[in-house]
Amino acid sequence: MEAGRQGRGPRTWAIAFALAMTLSGCQSKGGVSEVLDPAAITAPAGQKGDAGAGPAQATQSLGTGSTKTTMLLPLSASGTAGENGRKMLDAAKLAMTDIGNGLLTLTVEDTKGDSAQASKLAVSAITTGSKVVIGPTELSAAQHIATLSGSKRPPVLALADNFAGGAGVYAVLLSEADSAAAGAAGLAAKGSKKFVLLVAEGSNASAVEKRVANSLSIYGATLAVTVPYSASDGGAKAVDEMGSLVDAPDAVIVANGDGSPSPILAALKSKGIPGKAISVVGTNRWLEHPMDPLFEGAYIATLDSRETGPIADRFRTTYNYPADVNVAYAYDMVALTAGIASAVGPDGFSKKVLENPSGFRGSTGLFRFRADGSSERSMPFYQIQKGALKQVAKSTSGF
Repeated sequence: MEAGRQGRGPRTWAIAFALAMTLSGCQSKGGVSEVLDPAAITAPAGQKGDAGAGPAQATQSLGTGSTKTTMLLPLSASGTAGENGRKMLDAAKLAMTDIGNGLLTLTVEDTKGDSAQASKLAVSAITTGSKVVIGPTELSAAQHIATLSGSKRPPVLALADNFAGGAGVYAVLLSEADSAAAGAAGLAAKGSKKFVLLVAEGSNASAVEKRVANSLSIYGATLAVTVPYSASDGGAKAVDEMGSLVDAPDAVIVANGDGSPSPILAALKSKGIPGKAISVVGTNRWLEHPMDPLFEGAYIATLDSRETGPIADRFRTTYNYPADVNVAYAYDMVALTAGIASAVGPDGFSKKVLENPSGFRGSTGLFRFRADGSSERSMPFYQIQKGALKQVAKSTSGF
């Protein structure tokens, strides 16, 4: 049951999360269902501002609750990183007003966009009593934290892009592996049975392969072959190799990693793919590049960056600018932390709770954390038509 939804009209939404069923027995103690009741929430006053207005102070403390939480954001970083960090701070403030102020003491530290500083702050938070660490956004810092040992280390909800996750260090942002798996599932659900994966060589290639294969197995489909490719030849060799290894696949998945998918799409087009019998599935990483005519007709599962669910209107009212997916991620992690603190107390952040297979529902949709630190998400399913994403299904997932 979504918190706050029971007994309300169809347009009523839950502000943050339907906590996993293992927590449901705790919700009667003035807990999650009551705290997340949207009828009790109003926009905080006097906080309007602009995320691009400039650096925030280095350390801020929000809330007075008993659950000590640290959030690491690049508040004074230059460019997009700093702008996103300040947006995430505003999201954290809104989540604290909505649910967290009486449950959490949230200390927000400025990483300055520096990975070494982020790692130092994370280690300090881990070793000085924080029950949860939210962040950092710096990839190398998140990767470093994942290498640290210690069975009593608090969970880390990392906000770094393209982070694969690690034991106890959870990847919050949508990963290419999850996007590829959900996209494959979207076609498998429509009857496609035989898939090929063309994946850019690199450290994430095996993770993408495992997630896609597992996703397809759920729908009775198969990953017939995985062909790693190198950006050096534009993927032409991999496309030729694919043709010799598998006959008549229903779909080809292209996971491009850091590079542009256009060269390998050109190689596929030279073979008549996509066509009437063979579809192409892309990933969220495609969308980091300008829309290319070669993308036409491909399917992609990804978050809708324009849709931040129930918080969008109140966020705009409060801060005078629109919420984006970075806002949604930050809001969800603060709300999740507060929700668990409410349901099971400051010492309730166990692997069993965080990795419950029922997952959580937030403003970014339904998601869950895996034991390896990766996340799985349900998200809209699109086809690229006339250079734009056209939704073909409200939701697809690889789990």
